[in-house]
Parts: sequence; structure tokens; C-alpha cells
Amino acid sequence: METRPQKTQRINLRATASQEEAIRRAAESTHRSVTDFVLEAAIIEADRVMADRSRFVLSEAQFLEFERLLDQELPSNSKLASLAKRPSPFKA
Repeated sequence: METRPQKTQRINLRATASQEEAIRRAAESTHRSVTDFVLEAAIIEADRVMADRSRFVLSEAQFLEFERLLDQELPSNSKLASLAKRPSPFKA
């Protein structure tokens, strides 16, 4: 028998009457509770948002250009070099 993780965290949110009604009707039509319906929709959106920030799809030409830019030597920056030589203010 599969055990489901216990839901211990509470998420509170406010909605308009029409938003609540739309969510409730959609949950009922899929035979789920409002909680399960909202959580599933939120997780799908969270996964989509985070995927946009961690995965990149590039053509071969785009990838080659990306690699070229990564391998390119950075221009000299005397101010950054000077800063790197100073003692860290965070070390005691």
C-alpha cells in the first residue's frame, strides 16, 4: 500500500467570489477537492517557471556560439584586479 506524504504546511490565499467559484467548479468537475486542484495547478506552474530558469534549448549553431562566448577571454579590468588584491573586509 502506497503511503502519501502527510500535508503539514498551510498556504492561505484570498480570492474573489468569481475566482473561488471557478476553482470550485473545476475541482468538482475533475472529482478532486479544491485543495488538491489548486495544489496540482500551482505545482505545474512552479515546475514550468523553474524549468525556464534551469534548462535552455538551443540549436546546434546557438550552442556553438554560446560555447564560443564562454571560452572568449574577458577584457582586462584594472579596477576589478585592484579590488581582488585588497584584503577581504569579511575576514577577521
